[in-house]
Amino acid sequence: MTKFLQSGRRRDICVLLADEPRQAQALKSRLETHYDERIEPKSFYGALDALESSGFVETETAGIHDRYVLTDAGRQRLDEHVEWMREHVEGEKD
Repeated sequence: MTKFLQSGRRRDICVLLADEPRQAQALKSRLETHYDERIEPKSFYGALDALESSGFVETETAGIHDRYVLTDAGRQRLDEHVEWMREHVEGEKD
């Protein structure tokens, strides 16, 4: 597993992007609601930048706003992680 999945925040960003592209502020707001606490912008944007520089997330322009989208590589890693979790939660360990 690559290090991008070792960060819970990065995993959660990928989960939110799995169903639809989102603007950065919408992602941050959804995470803050989920965690029930404020996320420091520097920390949030650092996680987003790391995902983008790793090729798991990319920016696309939608009108006047940029939004983030999960790449095929990001989707593959997320699917692998979900499968790994499912195996352990359902008791089908190696």
